[in-house]
Amino acid sequence: MSHYSLTLNQEKTPSDSRLQQNTFKITGFDGIHVADCVMPVRSANPIRAKSLIRHNLEKSNTYSNHLQSRMPNIKVFSGTSHPDLAQRIVDRLGIDLGKVVTKKFSNLETCVEIGESVRGEDVYIVQSGSGEINDNLMELLIMINACKIASASRVTAVIPCFPYARQDKKDKVVIYSRSELSKKESRAPISAKLVANMLSVAGADHIITMDLHASQIQGFFDIPVDNLYAEPAVLKWIKENIPEWRNSIIVSPDAGGAKRVTSIADRLNVEFALIHKERKKANEVASMVLVGDVKDRIAILVDDMADTCGTICHAADKLIEAGATKVYAILTHGIFSGPAISRINNACFEAVVVTNTIPQDGHMRDCPKIQCIDVSMMFAEAVRRTHNGESVSYLFSNVPY
Repeated sequence: MSHYSLTLNQEKTPSDSRLQQNTFKITGFDGIHVADCVMPVRSANPIRAKSLIRHNLEKSNTYSNHLQSRMPNIKVFSGTSHPDLAQRIVDRLGIDLGKVVTKKFSNLETCVEIGESVRGEDVYIVQSGSGEINDNLMELLIMINACKIASASRVTAVIPCFPYARQDKKDKVVIYSRSELSKKESRAPISAKLVANMLSVAGADHIITMDLHASQIQGFFDIPVDNLYAEPAVLKWIKENIPEWRNSIIVSPDAGGAKRVTSIADRLNVEFALIHKERKKANEVASMVLVGDVKDRIAILVDDMADTCGTICHAADKLIEAGATKVYAILTHGIFSGPAISRINNACFEAVVVTNTIPQDGHMRDCPKIQCIDVSMMFAEAVRRTHNGESVSYLFSNVPY
């Protein structure tokens, strides 16, 4: 407060006659009473006491301004992949969405114009790896670079569904021949690492994502990565929407998700099972073997993503054959490409539950079995905690309200 007046009352403290207990009122320049304060000052002179009090107040104000300079204002921008999620995030934060114009030239080059100043700001860009993935990824990179060269203090990419996450290693390919069956190292790229490099080079200082296909992808980055988990929201949905959840069994449709389902099963205090599968090629399952007893139980399939849904539909049939009474599927990222919707409609699911890391409105219209869990509050809370320099580990086991 740059303009104020002090009304001072003094009384000696019993312990030290030199120490005056100064009770004063601070009144703003517009005449509004601001505060009553008590401050001990070593001075019996009222003028000297008032001077010392004013000095302490100005010193405190300077320190407060210093803290504010270290914590710049926040700006949240949305790409074109998932504007609804971005709007939900800013509504939760109580701020407005930043102004940005995205367009394409006639040759389909992407052009991005940031419509407001970001100098010294803490910028968050929300863009999911869905829809036209390559265009959306390029748009995100351009937006990051545009904010960075416009002198943003920090640029954080909020990527609910990380693109190319399944291309995280070189797989061994099975080669069939008349003489032998052999496995050889493929010449496939590690595209997830390439995306990580592109984001870093574009100027991203921090990444916030959810349920990476492989948590080791965090190691592809040299910048901080916060990998949030949908597990708390999934647990909440199960307890609220499946009345007989205590008689359920959590099932992983492949061995890679065993750690995920055991964590959920432990939290619910139920058993788990898994299905071992072998693929002939991508998006095509050759065989499945169920490990575990699902007879007379509600089977809940849990996975991080579903694309063409061949795996979970085959798994659902396998579980019904093994004696499961009902089958639910809970997925973090519902991609649902190709024949996915028709497969789900024809499958024996009670419900297929996904989060809104990817837009689901169209999928829910086409398939009444699909239900959606809103995770915008988790991303909003992660943004708020990151902006304020707080820990985000609370979100690993709790849903913010």
